[in-house]
Amino acid sequence: MMLTRRHIRVKVLQSLYAFYQSEDPDLDKQKKFLAYSISQMQDLNVLLLQLMVAIRVHANNYLQKSQKKYLATSEEKNPSLVFVENKVIDLIENHEGLSQYLKNKKLNNWENDDEYVTILFNELKEKDWYKDYLKEVNPSFEVDQKLVSKLYKEVIAPNDKLYDYLEDHRLTWLDDYPLVNTSIMKMLDKISPKKSDIVFSPQLYKNEEDREFSTLLLQKVILNDDKLSEWIDGKTPNWDKERIAEIDMIILKMGIAEFLYFPSIPVKVTINEYLEISKEYSTPKSSLFINGILDKLVKELTQKDKLNKMGRGLR
Repeated sequence: MMLTRRHIRVKVLQSLYAFYQSEDPDLDKQKKFLAYSISQMQDLNVLLLQLMVAIRVHANNYLQKSQKKYLATSEEKNPSLVFVENKVIDLIENHEGLSQYLKNKKLNNWENDDEYVTILFNELKEKDWYKDYLKEVNPSFEVDQKLVSKLYKEVIAPNDKLYDYLEDHRLTWLDDYPLVNTSIMKMLDKISPKKSDIVFSPQLYKNEEDREFSTLLLQKVILNDDKLSEWIDGKTPNWDKERIAEIDMIILKMGIAEFLYFPSIPVKVTINEYLEISKEYSTPKSSLFINGILDKLVKELTQKDKLNKMGRGLR
């Protein structure tokens, strides 16, 4: 799973919000929290991949118990084994990097909290497409792949009880959940026996530049807070500073910090990114408000020759 710049910005936004709420704000502590919060995404990714394996283990146990029933039906005596032999789940279960990560981090949630595995398997059993799949004889890799995609998309991802469990377990996971779900869905669409390496990568950042971007953006906003606030002053005639939602103030400061201190990021990219983030994390009217302020600021920074952008097409 690889982080996008958008998600890095969201993580920085969360860290800044925590910093400004803190009674004892500490930059170093916040940098550590940011790194920790980002690393937690990888744990969530691994747990959700492992959940598919756990559901299959549960299905196998269920079949074995059904066979031993005193009054077992002929279907229970000779059950379909296509799901317990699913080739895509084989690739996930046998991925060396994934197994090692689970072992190193001691992530055994689905053994300790197996009731969630039961809930998901019981839901899967009722799906017509699952019943149709069990009638397959020697299904192809593509048929197995389609089944696992449906299992993830229609059973795992939308399950409210699983969502509540993740929320109780680690609060930061709620914001990570949509991105991790999208990442797993893309992986399941692309996976093949020859491309089993795409199941899991321990690398979260695309490159070192992205890793540095997360820390640098946090640092630039915190260390230049007064200067960034001054740029916002007077741009909000109809709004008292006290009335501006705190999350909107932080988004504006992040946007201005990118204008001033990140020469390689195009202005349009910064504005579009923060508009999308504000739609998801702030009030319904926030994106219009933020768009208006950032537009004004770009004009003013350009006039004062403060818009530090390198290369063509960056303004």
